[in-house]
This record gives sequence, C-alpha cells and structure tokens, in this order.
Amino acid sequence: MDKKTKNGWAFYDWANSVYSLVISTAIFPIYFHSVTSTDDSSMVDFLGIPYENMAIYSYSLSFSFFIVAIISPVLSGIADYTGKKKRFLQFFCYLGSVSCASLFFFDGSNIYFGLGMSVLASIGFWGSLVFYNAFLPEIAPPEEQDALSAKGFSMGYIGAALLLILNLVMVMKPELFGFSDSGQASRVSFLLVGIWWAGFAQVTFKRLPDNVYKRKPKERYILLGYRELGKVIHQLKGEMALRRFLYSFFFYSMGVQTVILLASAFGDQELGMDSSKLILTILIIQFVAIAGSYLFAFISRKYGNIQAIKICIIVWIFVCLGAFTLSKSDPTAEYKFYAIAAMVGMVLGGIQAISRSTYSKLLPETKSHASFFSFYDVSEKVAIVLGTLAYGWLIQATGSMKMSVLALMAFFIIGYFLLLRVGKSRHVH
Repeated sequence: MDKKTKNGWAFYDWANSVYSLVISTAIFPIYFHSVTSTDDSSMVDFLGIPYENMAIYSYSLSFSFFIVAIISPVLSGIADYTGKKKRFLQFFCYLGSVSCASLFFFDGSNIYFGLGMSVLASIGFWGSLVFYNAFLPEIAPPEEQDALSAKGFSMGYIGAALLLILNLVMVMKPELFGFSDSGQASRVSFLLVGIWWAGFAQVTFKRLPDNVYKRKPKERYILLGYRELGKVIHQLKGEMALRRFLYSFFFYSMGVQTVILLASAFGDQELGMDSSKLILTILIIQFVAIAGSYLFAFISRKYGNIQAIKICIIVWIFVCLGAFTLSKSDPTAEYKFYAIAAMVGMVLGGIQAISRSTYSKLLPETKSHASFFSFYDVSEKVAIVLGTLAYGWLIQATGSMKMSVLALMAFFIIGYFLLLRVGKSRHVH
C-alpha cells in the first residue's frame, strides 16, 4: 500500500484517542466523581442499591467491555467474510462520537443517562478498534508494522493532548470562555470530543481501501461469520507461540487498561489532588508516551519484540508498587505521583504498540485478519472486564484503591512469567 493509505490508517488514532484521553482517562472520571459526591458521602443509589460512586463507575466500564467482548468476534467474522471492515469501523466510530457528545447533558442528577452514554461511548471506541487494527496486516508488511503501529499511537497522543490542553484551560479558567463554572466547561469538552472524533475520522474513511480481497457476500453470511470464527479457533490450536502470547497479553492487559481507566480517579480519591493537577498529570503521561512509543519500537528492532514487552512489564510492576506506597499525608506525594505518571507514559505507548505489532507478526498466513484480531480484542476486553471488576470490588469492600493497586501488580507479574514461554518465531524473538 502507498504512504497516503498508511498515513490515513494511522490518522484514526489521532481522531479516536481524544475519547481514551478526555472521556475514559482524564476529565470524565473526575467529573463523574465530582457530580455524584456530596460533602460527606461518595455513595450513589443505583437500582435501589448503595454503591461507592467510583465502584459503580468501574462496574459500568466492566459491562461495556463485556458487551464488546461478546459482539466483536461475530462482527469481525462477518466483516472478514463480507469485506466490509470499513463500514463496521464507521458504524462504531459514529456510535462512540455521538455518545461522547451526549455526555454534555449529564449533570449528576441523571446518573442512568450518564452511565448509559459512557457505556455506549466505550462500546463505540473499542468496537471500532477491532476493525481498525485488522487493517494493519493488509496495508503494511511485517517489517513495517512496528513503526506504523507506533506512528499511530504517537499521532493519537499528540492529537489527544492538543484537545486536552484546550479542555484544561477551559476547566481552570471557565470565565475566559463564558462558562458559568468548571462543570459546564467539562460538559462542553465532552461535546468537543464527539465532534473531533467523527470529524477527523473522515480522513481515514477516505483513504482506507474497501474490501481488499474483493469478497462478495452470500446469503446467510451471519451464520458464515460464526463458521469463520470456528476456523480461526481451529487454526489457533496449531499456533503455539500465538496462543502463549495471548495468555500473557490477557494478564498484563488486566493491569495496563485498568491503570489507564482509573489513574485519575486514584489521584482524586486517594491523594485529594484537584482536577487541574490531575489533568496536568495525564498530559505528562501523553507527552512522555510519544517518546516511549518510538523508544520501544527501537528496542524491539534491536532486541526483539518479546524483550521489549518484558522491559515494559517490569516498569509497570514498579509503577504499581510506587502507587501503593503513596499517602495523602506525605507532603511530597504529589511530586511522586508526577514521577510515577512519567514512568507510565514511558511504557504506555510502548506496550500497546509492540503488543499490537507482535500479535500481527505471529499470525499465520491468512485472509481472515479481522477474525484473528477479534481474538486479540476479546482477550483484551475480557481482561479489562475482570480487571475493572476486581478493582471495583476491592474499592467497595475496603473503601480504598490501595488493595486494588496490589491486585494489578499481581496481574503484571503473572503476565511476565507467561511471556517467558512464548519462544521464538520467524518475525519475533
């Protein structure tokens, strides 16, 4: 494929990363905690049952990933068989962007609406990534996939950081924009995310090829989509290195994605940091992650993908250990939190980019890329379901996020030891 096509593919990261940064990581968790808390309580009533507000938020994320895990294998099988990956990518993109924009109307009193829209936005974002990732092996040969994957993530970090800087100014100085308070500024930021995501995605939709293998759908292709998945399961039985990588990926993803989703909530609830400092922390992560994604692309070229991932996991273990030792009573806790954020940034882009390209390299010769990437996606989503459920349950049981952080560290340790069993392949060592 030509350079224009590859750049168009990478540009979807620029478009959609504003969701993962502004909605799932930086502003929405802080806003949700703020509008559902009172001076003396952080409990909310949901279906007649009292919950810690961040526990029910964590559970809602678990639910969204559970839905994606159920539907993505079927949809990707259908997309492979009918050659309509781009159409599915568009559908989930618009579902997510409209849901983000709808969060403008969430003010804390309508908690069912707020949680519902955040769930739909999550489904739209992660559902679209199934089809987005599946384009990678179709537009780039194995030797270019590490660099292209890293380029996508770095473009995403830059684009999302630009919008977050604007949002940060809006939240800190709402009067400059004519807003009544920072809450209104936060709601407008959700609206901007929806517009940005859908708007910039048009570049990707224009440049990506449609139906590379010229497949023509037949009748009952939904059932044939299930059959396609059956073939993938059968092929996985003979791909030992690929299976072992998926086992490791499953466990360390439980840690990575849960940290991303709930880091700002940890700083808010455990350390009492105000929203502007927390958003600044997320910006630190973003800018360090740009360098980190390229650093680990270099390490993977020099020492191999598996070695690069091992280094990432070790750093993640120290991140969890550092977070566990933080205390609100420590006068230097804020600066330690910034240092931990920088460590997260260094390995965040690296582990995501190298994991995606490692999986792509381990795939057998196939035309069913979307079906294979659905297994990658399902592994990640089920991991996040279990990770966020464990996190939420421990918050509900202990009233603190500290024990949850220890659980995440255990997931990273298990993932590391499972990675030792992957071995070598023709593209990965």
